Amino acid sequence: METKNISELIIAIKGAGEMATGLACRLFQSNFKNIFMMEIQSPMAVRRQVSFCEAVHDEEIIVEGLKAKKVSDINEIRSAWESNSIPVIVDPAWEFIKAIRPHVVIDAIIAKKNLGTNLSEAPLVIGLGPGFEAGKDVHMAIETNRGHNLGRIILKGCPEPNTGAPGNINGYTIERVLRSPCTGIFTSSLSIGTLVKKNDVIGYVDNQPVITQIDGIIRGQIRNNINVTDKLKIGDIDPRGNVEYCTTISEKARAIGGSVLEAILKKYNN
Repeated sequence: METKNISELIIAIKGAGEMATGLACRLFQSNFKNIFMMEIQSPMAVRRQVSFCEAVHDEEIIVEGLKAKKVSDINEIRSAWESNSIPVIVDPAWEFIKAIRPHVVIDAIIAKKNLGTNLSEAPLVIGLGPGFEAGKDVHMAIETNRGHNLGRIILKGCPEPNTGAPGNINGYTIERVLRSPCTGIFTSSLSIGTLVKKNDVIGYVDNQPVITQIDGIIRGQIRNNINVTDKLKIGDIDPRGNVEYCTTISEKARAIGGSVLEAILKKYNN
């Protein structure tokens, strides 16, 4: 698909979770308005207030002033673009890539492995995090591991392997994460933004309590009445205790979004 103006590039994003949402916002604010995002039938986000995939459940969601809408076909995608919104479509097989033929495809699923992304999907294919090899299955890969290389664009080779450890916030890593104590149905009477103390019960999986390990604020938590597996990440406690962080894009997502923007300009702004 030809275009004379880089702001007219069509950008397809696989996934609409936290990282995908952060980069979609960064691109949109940089005047790339023709973005569409593809999701699975029942996405399960932890940081729900900053994840466009929630539109699949609620029809629409606003993150930092930008609206995402659930759509079902190409006409609705174009209608969302005309209304300055980002369309999110249930398309686990990424069929709309073939139908729309975007200029850029970004795999932002953060699955820690490649689920089928390949170089033939677009003139520029970008993969976020472990599981991709630049020059083999993507044109460029982006480092997603917090630290010195966060956001680095890789033109040949792979991002760092999955460490299995969440990022450090105020000295806490694994302690921040709430995991399911068993397989079952998650329920909680608490909402994102609630202040909690160490050893508080924030909810249950069946009859097993989900207990906090640190003081802080519930920055993220999956939806209620969801069937979960043992040890699945179901919540996130932020020890900084700032409620504004629950509804704003993280520094990591912004950094990765800036790197994706750089990668697109590297390809098309010549």
